[in-house]
Amino acid sequence: MKGILSYGAYIPYNRLQRIKLKEFFGTSVFAGEKAVASFDEDSVSMGVEAAYDCLGGLHEKTVNSVYFSTTSGPYKEKSSVPTIVRALDLGANVQGIELAHSLRSGTSAILAANLEETTLVIASDCRNGAPTGTNEQVFGDGAAALLLGSGENVIARIVDGCTLQEEIVGEWRSQSDAFTQNWEERFISGVFLQNVTEAVTTFIKKNDITLDSIAKVIISGPGHRSYLQAAKKLGFKPEQIQDSLLTSVGAAGTAHAPMLLVSSLEEAEPGDRILLLNFAEGTDILLFEVTDAITNLPKRNGVKGHLSIKNNELSYSDYAKWRGIIEVEPPRRPEVDRPSAPAMYRNYNQNLGFYGSKCVACGSPQFPKQRVCIQCQAKDQMEDYRFVGQTAKIATYTIDYLAASPASPSFWAVIDFHNGGRIICEVTDCSKDEIEIGMEVEMSFRRLYEAKGIHNYFWKARPKR
Repeated sequence: MKGILSYGAYIPYNRLQRIKLKEFFGTSVFAGEKAVASFDEDSVSMGVEAAYDCLGGLHEKTVNSVYFSTTSGPYKEKSSVPTIVRALDLGANVQGIELAHSLRSGTSAILAANLEETTLVIASDCRNGAPTGTNEQVFGDGAAALLLGSGENVIARIVDGCTLQEEIVGEWRSQSDAFTQNWEERFISGVFLQNVTEAVTTFIKKNDITLDSIAKVIISGPGHRSYLQAAKKLGFKPEQIQDSLLTSVGAAGTAHAPMLLVSSLEEAEPGDRILLLNFAEGTDILLFEVTDAITNLPKRNGVKGHLSIKNNELSYSDYAKWRGIIEVEPPRRPEVDRPSAPAMYRNYNQNLGFYGSKCVACGSPQFPKQRVCIQCQAKDQMEDYRFVGQTAKIATYTIDYLAASPASPSFWAVIDFHNGGRIICEVTDCSKDEIEIGMEVEMSFRRLYEAKGIHNYFWKARPKR
């Protein structure tokens, strides 16, 4: 049996209520809110978080391939897969493939995955919409991860899948564009409805199934309500339509269809059939059938868990600063130097994989890596020790209003890990009223900064919720 072995998702902690766009610009807005990646997050860091949610309780070393899909990668020319592989502590011989440029690349990765091996598909996006436009309201940030393969632990087998290509200039962003552009919605919606209807009609006939046999239909396409029009035209009942997440998360680019699939799997029962349709320059179609193994999958945060963890008091001005939409006076500090490529290379295992050392003589973990044990002073008796996945508590902290930060004040804390080891690190996704001594935290992969075009990543602590 071949199909999905596990799933995971990530939705940023910060949300922008759309009413704040109306307050800022005086324009009409859609209902709800959208998820917003923080200043220290991007498509790579969100993808890593979704992957950890997916791989929880599983043995990471069994992953043979990693497919990463995004339209908003940190680099126009440089792969992000090696960064993700290091952060996930996967083997160096893992095959890595990056898919980009199309909002179908998330589902295309599922279709392209070699199910004879264990493949981790990660879809993540963090797109900018131009101020006052519909895209700014609709676009949200998020990531999803699916572990694909074969065996008795498949929770949803892939019954069939296909693609219908359709050349259309409906939504695009050229190399020189700062924001996504769109053609008139009536034109795009018309092509979308025609394309999806033809594709689904052929697909259903080929697989000899009826609409009534589908428990949930997932439709990801252009516009704010086009998916409802498509579902109605195809003949699906309202209760069969998967919630689009547009009012709570927004349209998450390449991650949107996979996130809807994760959301559907969270509520699925054995025997349910899930039909996924993803439109962008054509249509990807996938049919899944949920198996009994889904009842044995350990609980994930998924979409449902992340929806309940949020700060929806984000101001539009902070959002615009984080995304570079408005230019602000730079900090009156020396300019940040470009990180040294040789130094980064030497420390990737420590900084991305979050490896410290553990004294063989006394068993004391320590970070960063040491030659001399800080407890028993044994010299050169260390073994690699990974801190990721461990919970910790704040021993002491400071709230810094003077440090140059896109989200002042910044929080710095001394963290004691439950299994031993102490570090000093920044605390994120936290308010000054929330942080306290003894608070439990967990580590989160984040983007530290960008300097001269080089992106630097490390780990921060966040409240364990």
